[in-house]
Amino acid sequence: MFFEGSRYRRVADAAFVDGLGQAVTLKALREPLATEAALIYQVREGDRLDLLAWRFFRDSRKWWLIADANPDVLDPADLLVPGRSIVIPRDRNP
Repeated sequence: MFFEGSRYRRVADAAFVDGLGQAVTLKALREPLATEAALIYQVREGDRLDLLAWRFFRDSRKWWLIADANPDVLDPADLLVPGRSIVIPRDRNP
């Protein structure tokens, strides 16, 4: 289900009961690692996390590094408000 380099691959599973009383297995919450800012970037109209990841890391799948570096924003899409300043971290595995 998760690709080899996925940050969720080693996260433990958690069992829950849904509203219909059915058991559901999901991934437990993953605590983001603290990240050191490499730079502060001001979001522009049309920016996307995958394109920013390509620009700064040369790997569009590393968009989650940017999301994790900005833990005050829960929905990654909310990072992309034009004019917002966001943290771009160092690449963990260059």
